[in-house]
Amino acid sequence: MNWLPTLIKACYFLAALLFILGLKRMSSPRTARGGVVWAGYGMLLAVLATFFLPGIHNVGLILAAVLIGVSAAWWTGKRVAMTAMPQMVALYNGMGGGAAAAIGAVELIGYVRELALLQPAGMPGGSPAVPATVPLSPVELALGVLGALIGAVSFSGSLIAFAKLQGWLDRRFVFPAQRAVNLLLLAAAVLLGVLLASGHACVPLIAAFFVLALLFGLMMTLPIGGADMPVVISLYNALTGLAVAFEGFVLGNEAMIIAGTVVGAAGTLLTQLMAKAMNRSIGNVLFGSFGAAGGEAQAIDGAQKPIEASDAAVMMAYAERVVIVPGYGMAVAQAQHKVWEFAQLLIKRGVKVKFAIHPVAGRMPGHMNVLLAEAGVPYDLIADMDDINPEFAVTDVALVIGANDVVNPLARTDPASPIYGMPILDVGDSRHVIVVKRGKGTGFAGIENALFYADNARMLYGDGQAAAGQLVNELKTLDD
Repeated sequence: MNWLPTLIKACYFLAALLFILGLKRMSSPRTARGGVVWAGYGMLLAVLATFFLPGIHNVGLILAAVLIGVSAAWWTGKRVAMTAMPQMVALYNGMGGGAAAAIGAVELIGYVRELALLQPAGMPGGSPAVPATVPLSPVELALGVLGALIGAVSFSGSLIAFAKLQGWLDRRFVFPAQRAVNLLLLAAAVLLGVLLASGHACVPLIAAFFVLALLFGLMMTLPIGGADMPVVISLYNALTGLAVAFEGFVLGNEAMIIAGTVVGAAGTLLTQLMAKAMNRSIGNVLFGSFGAAGGEAQAIDGAQKPIEASDAAVMMAYAERVVIVPGYGMAVAQAQHKVWEFAQLLIKRGVKVKFAIHPVAGRMPGHMNVLLAEAGVPYDLIADMDDINPEFAVTDVALVIGANDVVNPLARTDPASPIYGMPILDVGDSRHVIVVKRGKGTGFAGIENALFYADNARMLYGDGQAAAGQLVNELKTLDD
């Protein structure tokens, strides 16, 4: 069947096309769901085509692995709440990096074995044994090592990110000379990688290479703190894509090359956008001490001033413009539906309502957009930070529900703050600010929010969904 390899390559090309089209559709909330489905069909086609590769072995083990993976993904996808979606993304991204690293490890060990077979085997006449396959070319060997390094870093780093998001680890772990230690780990891993890529491969060297790579990913992620988390998740997504592309070149798998390149490019672009939103350079994201700050923090004067739901509802009912700023607290409370119901009641009264989204609101890029889309909020009511910030000065009431660090004025005024320099939503410029918050605790960055003590800010304490429900009821009472 000479036509079979051509058919397999055609299937890989079609799968890659579906990946690209799916990613394109994911760029808009209106078509994102269809984009995920298209990409899923592409993956299904690529997997099925792989089973027909000439000389494929261990089909039973492959089927068992696919069955276990699909079952686990289906079960977790059904059970994981929207609030835990960032953890799930970090974990799955880590699995992709780990898979690329595992492919690299297998290829490197196979390369060592093939080199051994090429040596004189003590056979009559001293003729060497014949290897089952041809050893990797220098380019393939170099890309295999690079993919293994990147994949291992993404794997261990993503696992630490998952543990932090899940609350299993302290948010930050720092020690003196941490940057220097991290750079030494990276340099040592790169040095061993160069030795492997130059043909000086042996199993102990391979093992040491992976230990250093995994350790670097772990150490690079431990100091993550506060609002830097979306940047790191996006960064590891890009690294995983690059690792898959490099290993796809080693395996000669077109689907892996194209899919990995697309994911790597998209992840890199998203990382740049997230870093810009955090006012950080990519170098600082890679090697900086995430969320670190130095010096003594500014003292915050005043006190938080509570407000009742009835008064807050009246204030917004007779306002001309209201901007709603959602955050992770809204996700935890699953309050998006009640918030949208409240917004609809305001719109019926003639109030101009918009939703303001910070690029890093929540725990991953697009987290708030997904929640609002789930509640049915029209896309033309959702505004990005750059578009909405000039409008706060003419806004009567800004309703902040569950957001904290992304509205904290200390990002502009306190050089000792871990979020200093991060662009924020200018909710403090509004005539009135109402903050829905469960209690007086700090945000993900672990710092006080000066906005909550401002003269024009009032605190509506309580669970996000319950508070939104109270606002809805009070507004309906006014309509009656």
